[in-house]
Amino acid sequence: MGSGIWSADVYISAARYRAASGRSAFAYSDEGAMTTHPDLDPYGVTRESRDSAEHPDSLAIAVLFDVTGSMGRVPRILQSKLPDLLGLLRRKGYATDPQIMFGAIGDATCDRAPLQIGQFESDNRMDDQLGLIFLEGGGGGQKRESYELAMYFMARHTSIDCHEKRGKRGYLFIIGDEMPYPRLSARAARDVVGDRVPGRLRVEDIVDELVTKYDTYFIVPRGASHAGDREVLGVWRQLLGQNVLELDDLGAVCETIALTVGLGEDAIDLDEGLDHLAELGSGASGSVSRALGRGRGGSGE
Repeated sequence: MGSGIWSADVYISAARYRAASGRSAFAYSDEGAMTTHPDLDPYGVTRESRDSAEHPDSLAIAVLFDVTGSMGRVPRILQSKLPDLLGLLRRKGYATDPQIMFGAIGDATCDRAPLQIGQFESDNRMDDQLGLIFLEGGGGGQKRESYELAMYFMARHTSIDCHEKRGKRGYLFIIGDEMPYPRLSARAARDVVGDRVPGRLRVEDIVDELVTKYDTYFIVPRGASHAGDREVLGVWRQLLGQNVLELDDLGAVCETIALTVGLGEDAIDLDEGLDHLAELGSGASGSVSRALGRGRGGSGE
């Protein structure tokens, strides 16, 4: 996957059509879906980000978000801010050929849709993929969701040319407010992904494997049920170190992702990125500065 070119005009036209017809950008979920859409089913599949004549320097960027409880707002905000994300990545030169995947995380112990995984896309199909997500809103109620299952999938069931051809890691952003389970259950791996895993893999081992392929970040937005929770933050910081970002405005999530990629690609420094946000008329500069300042060991002020 990953062919085609993103068009803001196509995005705007689709939004106008939905408004005129009274349809939601998340029509699959909002019109009564009860389970994962077949296009987002992770069972027995590998998602690919590939170079092509059209996109010779592909960069895999995956955004997975918890859709349980208070986190259910995240995909709607991402969908509304897609033009800002793509505009920064491409027009400002943060990434030459970004290919973006969206996915959703639930709880494999109780949810009907514990993991939903889209394709890596370069064009407006990424908007379509977001619209197919089932916003279940369940969760286990134990301050844990199946983040370890999502990370396992990304480590073992994605194939990305930026890493395989050029030795360059992709980017993975997980947006959530709870902890992973300490081990991946063999049952979840079998039933959701289709793998037979001997024993129960430790989440630490999954992360060690994952970060060889993806520069991985965990974003905790203010307003989520467990934002600021020391136990949650402590677990993720043990796993990902400074790549745990506390974001005080969920509406700034796309800008935070874009500038994180720009910084990681050495395309900008933080001040340049904040200037770009100002050029766009974005009000997210303060939130992004605080999130990335803290995440990189600065004061964030």
